Amino acid sequence: MSIISKQDTLCRTRETGMPSSFHHPFEFALLRKLHIVIAGVYFVFNSSLGSSIASGAHDELATDFNIASDSIKMVLPTSLYMAGFAIGPVIFGPLSEHFGRKPVLVATYSIYLIFMMACALAPTFPALLVFRFFCGLGGSAPNAVLGGLFSDIYENPHHRGLAMSWFMFATTFPPLLGPIISGFISTITWRWTFWAGLIIAAPGFPLLVTMPETYVPVLRRRSERDDEKAGYIEKSSGHDAKSFSSEMRVILGRPFLMFTREPIVFCCSLYLALIYSILYLYFQAYPIIFQDLYGLSAGIGGLAFLPILPGSILAFVVFFLYSGYHSKALAAGHSWAKSEEYRRLPLACVGAPGIPIALFWLGWSAKLSINPVMPMMSGIFFGFGYLLIFIALLNYLTDAYKQFSASASAAASTLRSSFAIFLPMAANPMYTKLGIDWANSLLGFFSIAIAVVPFVFIKYGAWIRANSKFAQQAQ
Repeated sequence: MSIISKQDTLCRTRETGMPSSFHHPFEFALLRKLHIVIAGVYFVFNSSLGSSIASGAHDELATDFNIASDSIKMVLPTSLYMAGFAIGPVIFGPLSEHFGRKPVLVATYSIYLIFMMACALAPTFPALLVFRFFCGLGGSAPNAVLGGLFSDIYENPHHRGLAMSWFMFATTFPPLLGPIISGFISTITWRWTFWAGLIIAAPGFPLLVTMPETYVPVLRRRSERDDEKAGYIEKSSGHDAKSFSSEMRVILGRPFLMFTREPIVFCCSLYLALIYSILYLYFQAYPIIFQDLYGLSAGIGGLAFLPILPGSILAFVVFFLYSGYHSKALAAGHSWAKSEEYRRLPLACVGAPGIPIALFWLGWSAKLSINPVMPMMSGIFFGFGYLLIFIALLNYLTDAYKQFSASASAAASTLRSSFAIFLPMAANPMYTKLGIDWANSLLGFFSIAIAVVPFVFIKYGAWIRANSKFAQQAQ
């Protein structure tokens, strides 16, 4: 890592009141950036895998702990993990904006690994539920921190968007693997489901431990402390005058403040929450459709999630094509390309129809007279819409709020994880009372109604950001 001259920094500070290269006084080499991206993406890959890894062991858990397989208790191993996902980001996102990205990621990954092992050793069902909550709590950090982490190392929005797209793919694909892995491996014992999760996750720890700190204010404070020790500058008492507790209240309260006062954060969070919770509702709905209706085994039924993958890959292709098109338009000086809203949001507009198409397709093709492959294929549209919407909206939050993007992402993550706790709990009564067709149709109507969000922001987003305290301060 190369750092600008301290003497140059001090001289510029005296002249202007801020360090030279104010936005990025610390630069990272290409290989170091690659290390940081891989470490962050591997963390989110494992935390996303952990969210669904218990779902394929549903029957074995019910049998071992003497619980009725259709009891709402059997939703809790996934829902309590998501409860940890809901609580963690509003703590870890703001903390990463004070203590730095690395210590938060290392500490939370340690929590994730410890409690994944605890799940494998759980003596009772209540103990398993407690361990799943703390496992989710530790695994939640990337949802809040990675947007800010990539914003730290990539000033170029195009490069930052590419890194964020891999982050989003790592939140989409692993939850689909969870039911497949656990569906097959739990036939030995459900405990091996969690041992497998631990074995897959373990290599990520040294990646995080060896990555550097990236958050510029933390690096600047370290540089100032070094200057104080070297006698370049006098020790400042300004920061000491502000009490730590007061500062922590401001930091931890920022996600809630942004959620309630920033229309961009609120509406993006609401849209992301709906489609995210639908994905986790699928972990309850797919067994109803493919195991109860079609009579498939848990392992084979888990393969029903695979069509979501080619849909996600297609979304990746669209993202790269549009990103290249936008970059060329920006280089050519086209006025529309200079708008922040056109950098990301058109992707969400393209992806938005995919969600209701997938829901209506799944609902009305799931019949014994129709081959189960047909409703499975609805996943192609879901994966396409899901990934494009997430790439677009989370990148938009990062671009709009930059240094506050961890808090914005924390607010969005908390809401969508909260939805993912409660909507799956409604799966059994909803599908029982409404039927597979109308239960999916109801969700389809909601997804159509909320799909206006990216279109509204394309038209009014610039005005909203111009009147936003946080967006203007981030600029």
